[in-house]
Amino acid sequence: MDRFRAVQAFARVVEFGSFARAAERLGTSTSAVSRLVADLEAHLDARLIHRTTRRLSLTEVGQSFYERSVQLLADLDEAESSVRAVAVVPRGVLRLTCGVSFGERFLAPAISEFSARHRDIVWDLDLSDRAIDLVEEGFDLAIRIGTVVHQGLVSRRLGWTTPVCCASPAHLARHGTPRTPADLASHEVLSYTLVPLPQVWRFESAQGERHELRVTTRHRANNGRMLASLASAGLGVAIEPDFIVAPEVRSGALVRLLPDYTLPRSPISAVYPSRRHLSAKVRTFVEFLAQRFEREQPWRLDEAKRST
Repeated sequence: MDRFRAVQAFARVVEFGSFARAAERLGTSTSAVSRLVADLEAHLDARLIHRTTRRLSLTEVGQSFYERSVQLLADLDEAESSVRAVAVVPRGVLRLTCGVSFGERFLAPAISEFSARHRDIVWDLDLSDRAIDLVEEGFDLAIRIGTVVHQGLVSRRLGWTTPVCCASPAHLARHGTPRTPADLASHEVLSYTLVPLPQVWRFESAQGERHELRVTTRHRANNGRMLASLASAGLGVAIEPDFIVAPEVRSGALVRLLPDYTLPRSPISAVYPSRRHLSAKVRTFVEFLAQRFEREQPWRLDEAKRST
């Protein structure tokens, strides 16, 4: 027996005082409604309704059960309405994780602008460069750099980031300016430890020739901003995403090296567990980010000064 349908049928019979009218309201047959009520009474082992040829009346236990049934159905309607509202209107807590550098510099102003439009969103932000399992740790959304390979996740590309090989003017004054990737062998190198092969640097020339360089690292860190600061201080050559080193390159604190060679770019993506039953808060924010970064990607260094 479908207890919900049986309770609903019972409540409608009482409300309309007729099995036939209750059946019409529920879009079913009179015999189906009668059977549901009879099954409910059998399940409860109690008569709920006195039936005569002229009228229906509730038993004492039926009256008590009807009052509870009305409240139960009202609570269910309210719960369904609240869920539908969340699915349509952006509201509630949005748990989001993002890498530290991109989050501080580019996600924070985006969240500020979005929040001015959607004041019912409450943010729970986790800025971390560690790998986070969205489902296991209960996150709604992540902004990630690099290819998303997890089969249980859906991604929406927001833009691209290009690695920049760079060093400070002081470092170049001591060691010279490299013209080819092989020239980096005479330079001190800084490496980012959270990539799979931090000691392998790959370049491609304008003619499509690939160069793989195994570097010996003197200094290493698990945070890109730290490496950019070390590079600016003259401690060595670093390869960092443009969204981290763009200010230093534009100011001249860092010089972009090897202009005739490129490094593999990486996608910047919004990542979430599933498209199914995607909440309005996640859907709306992802769409907002896609439109914002389509108009402008302020970390890009297309026009930045390069070394010669």
